[in-house]
Amino acid sequence: MREKGGDVNDSEDMFLKLTAHIKEALLNLSSSKLRSALALLGILVGTASVVAMVSGGQLATNEALKQFKTLGTDLLAVSINDVPNDDQTSHSEESLTLQQVMAVTQTEGQIRDVAPYTQLYNPIQYNGHTLNGAVLGVTENFAKIVHVNVVRGRFISSLDRYSPFCVVGHQLYEQMKAISFVDPLGKQIQVGSDFFTIVGVADAWPDNSFVYANIDSAILVPILASTALSKYAEINNFIVQLVPNANIDMITHHLQQAVQHYVPNKRLYVRSAKELITSMGKQSKILTVFLGLIGSISLIVGGIGVMNIMLVSVVERRREIGIRLAVGARRVDIRSLFLIEAVMLSLVGGISGVVVGIVIEYIIAFLWHWEFMWFFWPPVIGFSVSVAIGIFFGFYPAHQASQLDPIEALRSD
Repeated sequence: MREKGGDVNDSEDMFLKLTAHIKEALLNLSSSKLRSALALLGILVGTASVVAMVSGGQLATNEALKQFKTLGTDLLAVSINDVPNDDQTSHSEESLTLQQVMAVTQTEGQIRDVAPYTQLYNPIQYNGHTLNGAVLGVTENFAKIVHVNVVRGRFISSLDRYSPFCVVGHQLYEQMKAISFVDPLGKQIQVGSDFFTIVGVADAWPDNSFVYANIDSAILVPILASTALSKYAEINNFIVQLVPNANIDMITHHLQQAVQHYVPNKRLYVRSAKELITSMGKQSKILTVFLGLIGSISLIVGGIGVMNIMLVSVVERRREIGIRLAVGARRVDIRSLFLIEAVMLSLVGGISGVVVGIVIEYIIAFLWHWEFMWFFWPPVIGFSVSVAIGIFFGFYPAHQASQLDPIEALRSD
């Protein structure tokens, strides 16, 4: 029966032997600095590529998701379009009125608020200069639901109705200031043949695909006033704010029935913020795997570099290997010695690559003005794969070294 003292001694012997192998591996690697540095560089670049690409992809996804999360996950974007007829798109002259939209949304108790809007592209002029922008007909609730902050003046009121008042977007406001060199607030702007008084200025508003409009380059007028500007000012879009944990499928069904009651030739299309976030999350996972695979290609190239370096080292140290075998070294010791050298290269290259990858991620966030976030898994995966690559590509040279014939090895110059 084996005593416990023997097990302890064996463990100590293994630890001392491993320590000796590591010291000798570091000594051998440092004796050929340039060659070791080149092999290390391959692992470093590969690891940094995996970390930077995967982390950068997650940063981009998080930045896109922030656009939806800032609006809130309790929103629905509703679009009303014509139903195709006989394989051709037929345009119906019927459209929802403001009163009908309000009536439609009041049929569902899970709807907290609604913000219908129209969109026109009438010519816009200020002080004789043509401006590029859209005209949005909105209600008072629009600012609250889609988070349009007014930095100067006021927003459109429910009392404005057909009044010629407007709020200008941040980008349009800056263009007008550059034209007249005076504050446009309180001045008039021409929309088609009509003039509107600027009563408010909106703050910068981040673009997102949830609202079919760019508030920064738009003029916001009362929704009833927009219908007087053009016969094409139809209420085909509205944003619905829901109560918490609302049943989206049920709401969609009720809205569809109510819309068909008023305009039978129209079809309802609904997009949920929660559904969009879930969809983007799935796409993010696919993107992460794809970027990780691309980065892994450079890691494999680095692993081939490690194998090359180790094979050259085996050829150069044939006589040393022969002497070791002749004085009693076991083949497993020779294999362990060379394998540890490859692993040490991968460890140092992997750690350096993780640091470089995180620095690249920070630079990406800084240049694109994104919020920097540290992700746990990309560095862990990058480092783990780099070590695995070192073991995989280092095993063959180590095995070749352990299989050398001592006599043949001693005869080599």
